[in-house]
Amino acid sequence: MNTKYIWLLIILIGFSACNEPEDVLEGTSAELEEVVELPTLTSGSADFSKYVAVGASFTAGFTDSALFKAAQENSFPNILAKQFSNAGGGSFTQPLMNDNIGGIAVGGVQIPGSSTGPRLVFGGAGPVPLSSIIGPVTSTTDLLVNNPSGSFNNMGVPGAKSFHLLFDGYGNIANLGVSANPYFVRMASSPSATMLGDAMAQNPTFFTLSEMGGNDVLGYALSGGDGSSTITPSAGPPGVGFDQTFGFLVTTLTSGGAKGVVTNVPYVTDLPHFTTVPNNALEIDAATAGQLTGFFQAVAGIFTQVLIAQMVPPAQAQAIASQYAIPFSEGKNRWIIDVPVTPTNPLGFRQMTEDELLVLTIDQDALAQGYGSVALSNEVLQVLGLLQAGGTPTPQQGALVIGAVNGIDDGDALDSDELAEIKNATDAYNATIAAVANSNENIVLVDLNSILGEASTTGIKSGDFTLTTNLVTGGAIGLDGIHLTARGYAVMANEFLKAIDQAFGSNFEASGNLVNAGDYPTNYHPTLQ
Repeated sequence: MNTKYIWLLIILIGFSACNEPEDVLEGTSAELEEVVELPTLTSGSADFSKYVAVGASFTAGFTDSALFKAAQENSFPNILAKQFSNAGGGSFTQPLMNDNIGGIAVGGVQIPGSSTGPRLVFGGAGPVPLSSIIGPVTSTTDLLVNNPSGSFNNMGVPGAKSFHLLFDGYGNIANLGVSANPYFVRMASSPSATMLGDAMAQNPTFFTLSEMGGNDVLGYALSGGDGSSTITPSAGPPGVGFDQTFGFLVTTLTSGGAKGVVTNVPYVTDLPHFTTVPNNALEIDAATAGQLTGFFQAVAGIFTQVLIAQMVPPAQAQAIASQYAIPFSEGKNRWIIDVPVTPTNPLGFRQMTEDELLVLTIDQDALAQGYGSVALSNEVLQVLGLLQAGGTPTPQQGALVIGAVNGIDDGDALDSDELAEIKNATDAYNATIAAVANSNENIVLVDLNSILGEASTTGIKSGDFTLTTNLVTGGAIGLDGIHLTARGYAVMANEFLKAIDQAFGSNFEASGNLVNAGDYPTNYHPTLQ
């Protein structure tokens, strides 16, 4: 019986082997998996054999308020270069930092400044300095000890404005602290070299010119428009005005037949550095609201009396002083801001309006302690009571009341006029960039402004992730609220590859050669040093 069943099994196997796969699967729920064969990668008309990236902090890979080795390795130019290598691209060198601490030292002393200090890390509730987690640190990247040598494909210099690319003292250590940039000092071919000159010395066949114009408005925005950093004018010769400088950069970079990608300028005020701290964070109860309302009515009353004493007609004096009678209500209220004293604002303070912004670096402890409202000392309360009783304060008491206004510093806020200046300059830069791109068939424009706008509203879908500009949780922007995360730089690299496909006939996207943004981190652990 066993032999009979064995022969029967052999016969059945023989019948099955003669059938096509579809016959075997017929009547079952199994389906054949369709295999899609992707086309072979081609570079189109682009030549990636010598790729040079020119730009500022985004190009360098700056993130979390610092430049450090791991971040440089995840810079968007380095990501691009790896994809270019599959389409004839050559080697890609970067002026790597010595460590993952971030920042630069000179003779063992850390250079002070927000862009030259150790990096930020996540402290559990928000961004904190690395030193607050692991203790005091000093960067081992030292301008007097270990500058790298050679030419570098990544010519990204954090802090560089458009005209800096043409400045021949920008890499001279003798000018450090005045007109030189420490990041270019450590990579310049000579003290008299320019960024553009060092880039062109490599005879690039392909280039990226990214975020030109970004720092030209960002410095003004970061300073709260306090005058310490001005916006680069549109007009002026190369090395002075943005328009001719940008045109000269593109003309020079394409002069040897190189093709490339340029970007426009995002609205920097869409970044979480300017949108995270709300301007209505003064939350008070009903009793405090009543006190504050009375206080500012008192200020208005004192100022009215001062004006009348200066022979201003009473009706006019009351009209002028009414702007200081600020009403408060229970719940959230807008902060009081210190502004320059002017003939129309002789007290030098006012309440923020709905559209105005606070910078991320404003002192959070001071905010929690009521900074931006008033200091209701016993003396001030006595003056307030005197006024409510119909009394007249002395000039000294009036000065005490006015001096109790503890406003947010003007450099920590962007008012309506300052926001308009930033937007107008950005729009003017972008019009120039678009005109240059449209007139040169060797370059293609990536619209970073729209990309950031999308990230700040609906978010950008990339693989299994949706990246937004929310600080810490959004995934696109690093802990400084300005620069991208490694994952954000990967998304940026993909946008470049798509644009290159469209303009120059390559097929990075169709051949499956975009990068997976999920392979890149959104933050770096404090133990990474």
